[in-house]
Amino acid sequence: MKGIEEHHIHLNGLHVHMIETAKYKTNSLILMLKAPLQEETAAKRALLSNVLPNGTMKSPSRIEIRQRLDDLYGALLSTDVQKKGEQHIITIRLDIANEQFLSDHSPLFEKGVALLSEILLEPKVVSGRFDETIVKNEKRALVQQIQSIYDDKMRYANVRITEEMCKNEPYGLSTYGKKEQVDNISNEDLYSYYQEMLNQDRIDLFVVGTVPEEELLSHVNTYFSGLMNNERREQATETTPSPEVAAENVVFEEQDVKQGKLHIGYRTYTTFKDPDYVPMQVMNGLFGGFSHSKLFINVREKESLAYYAASRFESHKGLMMVMSGIDFANYDKAVAIIKEQHDLMCQGSFSDEEVEQTKAMLKNQLLETTDVARGHVELVYHTVVSGFERSIDQWLREIDDVTKEDIIEAAKKVKLDTIYFLKGKEATS
Repeated sequence: MKGIEEHHIHLNGLHVHMIETAKYKTNSLILMLKAPLQEETAAKRALLSNVLPNGTMKSPSRIEIRQRLDDLYGALLSTDVQKKGEQHIITIRLDIANEQFLSDHSPLFEKGVALLSEILLEPKVVSGRFDETIVKNEKRALVQQIQSIYDDKMRYANVRITEEMCKNEPYGLSTYGKKEQVDNISNEDLYSYYQEMLNQDRIDLFVVGTVPEEELLSHVNTYFSGLMNNERREQATETTPSPEVAAENVVFEEQDVKQGKLHIGYRTYTTFKDPDYVPMQVMNGLFGGFSHSKLFINVREKESLAYYAASRFESHKGLMMVMSGIDFANYDKAVAIIKEQHDLMCQGSFSDEEVEQTKAMLKNQLLETTDVARGHVELVYHTVVSGFERSIDQWLREIDDVTKEDIIEAAKKVKLDTIYFLKGKEATS
């Protein structure tokens, strides 16, 4: 990772990050808008992420936007919305050819900055609100996206266990809001919230490529001047502390499904900014993060109880989720064996070879993430969300430094909070 440096410049309301590298053949422009995850704004933010790329005042249709992208040697534009901990992030991403590698030295980068600024700051507006047809179409698409989660039972189970675990915490809210919330958004409300968002979100612009910093700042000052002239009021971004677990919460749900979804949620009381974050990552890798983990070997391979069994660690809320697909009749045995694997982690029942294999896989995972510009930015953005800086080189060193005792202490912090089981109708547990 040597040689890739990030320069962060705060331009009166816009945080600009230059990640200078010749590793990629494109220049990537990634805008990320962050605000607290809230019930009254989640659906609006999800809808805005779809509405904004539909047209600008200069290019008022998707066809005209696409033509401009084609003129930029097939530049790629995408948007999405996600939650990181209890923060709600809208991302607008533009990948554009690096003009240094082209015989035609037209100012592609400057044109890309101009288009990105238009999408954020000059969307298509008619009589003081968004285009009615665009809003109507994107509301319908968002409702379909929300409803599609119900059809994907693994995603559905993830949503449901999160809702059950975090009923009184913002993290329990859906990234996309609820169907009825989307239905009730008026065009006027959406445009009003859009203006509020520009004034209150933390906005970061990441530029990954070989653009000279002086040129970058010149273009940013030209095309994002309207944003920087605003008096910014970035909202506080504290995460709700995880409560102590008083007792295990067990939730059964019945649907017409052929395979049971057993998801178990743990509180780790550890997030990205904590000193034991990396030991917790290694612990999760040993427990259920990889194909050599205890869950995979014991629940899936040895006992043949699960079609899949894995765990994942959420960096900014500090939750560890176990996900498995099982036959309905295997519920009791699967729960018992999953609990047993955690007990064994707390007892240090794992070999040095398993620890080294986990460390190697974590480091490979980290390095593979940086193979694309988007992944590199996602890693750097941990600092924005957490307020704590951990460089990739430092991260790699911390993985190497984790000891067996560190892993045991991390495992002992983890407390089982909620067991959620989606089973078939009239199935016994």
